[in-house]
Amino acid sequence: MTSTEQAPGPGAGTAHPEHLGHVIFIAASAAMGGFLFGYDSSVINGAVEAIRSRYDIGSAELAQVIAIALIGCAIGAATAGRIADRIGRIRCMQIAAVLFAVSAIGSALPFALWDLAFWRIVGGFAIGMASVIGPAYIAEVAPPAYRGRLGSFQQAAIVIGIATSQLVNWGLLHAAGGDQRGELLGLEAWQVMLGVMVVPAVLYGMLSFVIPESPRFLLSVGRRERARRVLAEVEGKGIDLDARVAEIEHAMKREHKSTFKDLLGSSFLFKRIVWIGIGLSAFQQFVGINVAFYYSATLWQSVGINPTDSFLYSFTTSIINIVGTVIAMIFVDRIGRKPLALIGSSGMVIGLALEAWAFSHPLVDGKLPATQGLVALIAAHLFVLFFALSWGVVVWVLLGEMFPNKIRAAALGVAASAQWIANWMITASFPSLADWNLSGTYVIYTFFAALSIPFVLKFVKETKGKTLEEMG
Repeated sequence: MTSTEQAPGPGAGTAHPEHLGHVIFIAASAAMGGFLFGYDSSVINGAVEAIRSRYDIGSAELAQVIAIALIGCAIGAATAGRIADRIGRIRCMQIAAVLFAVSAIGSALPFALWDLAFWRIVGGFAIGMASVIGPAYIAEVAPPAYRGRLGSFQQAAIVIGIATSQLVNWGLLHAAGGDQRGELLGLEAWQVMLGVMVVPAVLYGMLSFVIPESPRFLLSVGRRERARRVLAEVEGKGIDLDARVAEIEHAMKREHKSTFKDLLGSSFLFKRIVWIGIGLSAFQQFVGINVAFYYSATLWQSVGINPTDSFLYSFTTSIINIVGTVIAMIFVDRIGRKPLALIGSSGMVIGLALEAWAFSHPLVDGKLPATQGLVALIAAHLFVLFFALSWGVVVWVLLGEMFPNKIRAAALGVAASAQWIANWMITASFPSLADWNLSGTYVIYTFFAALSIPFVLKFVKETKGKTLEEMG
């Protein structure tokens, strides 16, 4: 599924819809999938210790329950494009909404550990679908003059979803007297945390019934008049609709459907540019960013911070994530992708190294010494800030731009798969690594943050200001 045409047709590049507010509403509705992506990804943070206690499991088993959702993510991301091309973008959103809701209910009412794991996979599948269909749909319905700004809604929605889940978790924990297993609405608090996601899932499903189908999909199934009406609705009646329809149809006819074979170089190895994309995806995860969103409450409790405060710090970290994302959205087109990545890597090295130092000190009465505790908190927020203002946004921008047209779709698929795999590796390994040596774990993340600097300097080319046709 290709999400954009390369060059706007007559009048399209400067088209200003009469009802820009309506176009923003359409993009924001589609971005609800991104909100659920962020919410579902991080809501488990509030249930980690309760799951460990309820099912009496060790760190290795716990890690698999947390990380297993990523299997569903990978499958959902790999299949969403074909599903959307076959039944439409809106139907794909509706399927994802149903899966989010079912996963929320199932996760809140598990019979056993395997049951909880199954619903985690279902939710992961919905996340994978949302990660693909949201940006594609927004790009296809957004007027070219507003495409970049409207496209940023997806990333903004993800980080807002993460922050919202942490705020809701903190509020529910407070209502349950600071006990993740405390009674709340007839259930344990952690069950309510996981179940609350049904609310935004239902809202997402309802919104999908009031926004139009993508004109690109409508044209692909021969519904030209409906496509014309949607184009007039989102790009304005002043554009040449016949020329715009002809432009999209022409772009669709000449598109090359990239395959895995196109990615191979000599000796059946990937082409160099594909390896660079895989490297960017791997480094984005190997710095340990998802530890901050999946395990932060557990991490702070392990060094003596009480549960309620640990949830509050998880929320403040999410707010910093939003701030950093906004900074990246402002500067990624001004100073470039490569400089922003290098700035972020340098800041992450400092933050992670300080965390490693703080966690290296022995606990006193079950807590870090006051100085080390303060340093750990500041460094954790510093790390998330520098990640969010750089690698959190830059990697996705680069992956969308850096590949030649002929292999873009297939190469992006491989790079995205590498990202899910790397995410799973970090998520599944953290509890056992933390049991082994928490400071040593952060030394490992610091090493990867430092290694990303020469990687960017040597292998990554700046894509700022270049057309997609210039990439190879």
